[in-house]
Amino acid sequence: MTVIVPTSLGAYLKDRRTRLDPAAFGFSGTRRRTPGLRREEVAQRANISPTWYTWLEQGRGGAPSTDVLDRIARGLLLTEPEREHLFMLARGHAPEVRYRVPDGITPRLQRILDALQDSPAIVKTPLWDVVAWNRAAAAVLTDYSRLPPDQRNILRIVFCTPRVREMQMNWPSLARSVVAAFRADAIRAGASSEVDELVKELSARSPEFAALWQDNDVQSHGEGTKCLLHPDVGLIELEYSGFAVDGRPDLGLIIYNPATHADLHRIRTLIANSQADFLP
Repeated sequence: MTVIVPTSLGAYLKDRRTRLDPAAFGFSGTRRRTPGLRREEVAQRANISPTWYTWLEQGRGGAPSTDVLDRIARGLLLTEPEREHLFMLARGHAPEVRYRVPDGITPRLQRILDALQDSPAIVKTPLWDVVAWNRAAAAVLTDYSRLPPDQRNILRIVFCTPRVREMQMNWPSLARSVVAAFRADAIRAGASSEVDELVKELSARSPEFAALWQDNDVQSHGEGTKCLLHPDVGLIELEYSGFAVDGRPDLGLIIYNPATHADLHRIRTLIANSQADFLP
């Protein structure tokens, strides 16, 4: 039985094709009656049959494979949200998650972090590398600017930094929840090889991590409370919430709010007294 590709897929492919500048791909040598690339040029860039690509735009033939869709996405220079939309039209579901090394955050997102003056906030990757933070996070949690980029990892900080461990009111509980939430995030992101490397490193450095990883616990990191015994201001209770960054499945935002007015005062004291060089 032949599966008819929805005509909306063809309309979307044609729309994306006509938005591309032929000159950018070396296809500007002949006169053109319509804007964008020709069908055969997209097929050439995607390394598929021109006839097959034409059928897709016409809503004919069977449903394209994930490999063909990925090649078309690359040929049309689709963004990640556009690629996901392509899969939804062609196959009725989003593509399998594929991990990629994050390329930082936008200045707009950094400004959002900076606007949270009294609430520590960080942006992390599926491997729990911290790629952005605000001044409050540097003063209350960890001064990430003083760490080498490859050490700005929440698991490395929790399990391999004695000062941070001593600040936790209930380190065993924190450690267990961190490992369980990390497992869920990393596997969902399709970062199996990167996870294996990090797990191997942490297991060698921390027997506690190795034991917790063997437990195979999985949980979300949506919201909860965190209590810190800070050496300068004493107990700080924080309420945290985790958020997905729209359009960036590789990033997650965590915001820590002071639980009481007393906690707010302690956070403001730390920020005022902090002499850390803040690097966004």
